[in-house]
Amino acid sequence: MAERLYECMFLLDSGRFAQDPQGTEKTVEEILERCGAEIVVKSPWQEGKLAYEIDGHRKGLHYLTYFKMDGAEVDSFNRICKLNDAVVRQMLLEHEEKLFELLTQQFTDKEVSGETQSEDQPPVQEEVAVVAATKESEEG
Repeated sequence: MAERLYECMFLLDSGRFAQDPQGTEKTVEEILERCGAEIVVKSPWQEGKLAYEIDGHRKGLHYLTYFKMDGAEVDSFNRICKLNDAVVRQMLLEHEEKLFELLTQQFTDKEVSGETQSEDQPPVQEEVAVVAATKESEEG
């Protein structure tokens, strides 16, 4: 068994997700479980209008997952996704261990710190740069 590290971006039916978010997430989990995958991180990523219509869908929810799975199960995974009504499309990427750890670490860092930065609040690094620029202009 050659366990490999994967990232999968699911494009899910946004109408189905809006009506039953937990059920739709459970569907994704069941797909991965059927293939023997071990989920490391999963999270809804972005919902919105699609660039073009796909199988009658004009909107969709991008759902990001990171998991470990036997490489021989990829064909089975793709087949199960195509047969599932909730999954509009999926994109599966294989990662090296170091990159996989860095990508999944971003999610665990946010969960541990409990920080969620609001859009109207600038990042701390930008605040420091603004203060330094202001001091330079006052001195000059």
